[in-house]
Amino acid sequence: MSSILVIDDEERMRVLLSRALEQHGYTVVLAADSAQAEMRLRTEPVDLVLLDLVLGTENGLTLLDRLRRDHPNLSVIVVSGVTDVALRVQALDRGAIDVVAKPFNLTELHARVRRHLEQQLPDRNRYLEGGGLRLDLSRRVVVGPDGPRSLAEREAALLAHLMRRRGDVCTREELLHSVWGLDFDPGSNLVDVSIRRLRLKVAGLPMETVRGVGYCFIGL
Repeated sequence: MSSILVIDDEERMRVLLSRALEQHGYTVVLAADSAQAEMRLRTEPVDLVLLDLVLGTENGLTLLDRLRRDHPNLSVIVVSGVTDVALRVQALDRGAIDVVAKPFNLTELHARVRRHLEQQLPDRNRYLEGGGLRLDLSRRVVVGPDGPRSLAEREAALLAHLMRRRGDVCTREELLHSVWGLDFDPGSNLVDVSIRRLRLKVAGLPMETVRGVGYCFIGL
């Protein structure tokens, strides 16, 4: 059965989540702060993390960044009472696979945990390969010549679209619609900025810029 690390500075919440998850057969590992969490990850196998955004004096987003850097294959669900939508969006952009707001329904939380753990199972449609890259669509991790790199949700979706259309020129309008669900350019150069981020993260990204049109993934 899968093992879940719960990182929350409230003992009451740690106990609640531990009891609820153990009832479904999961092994639960507990941490009250980032130091405990990182120690647990060094010593115990973990399949999924439930992370609060408020951890005493530390911002949970800072710990999320370290988790994505040091454990790129580890899925993180943010479970937090933070009501600021911008912070929750930041959590998703920085690699969390889901955000659950407190107070939450335990049945719904378990459904989300179960779904994400099931997505970790081997699936022939989970990976895209080409140009010396292997993109894990479930974990949003791309492996290239310089090793694994974690991608934000939109970065992974953008790279996946381009890899599926390898050899074809994808217009900015097409990418805006497919990746962001937009039928117009909001004037913020979303596509160009995301491509620059991908190029910074992935060494030797086999991508051509077609001036005035869009981008083409050229890897075989």
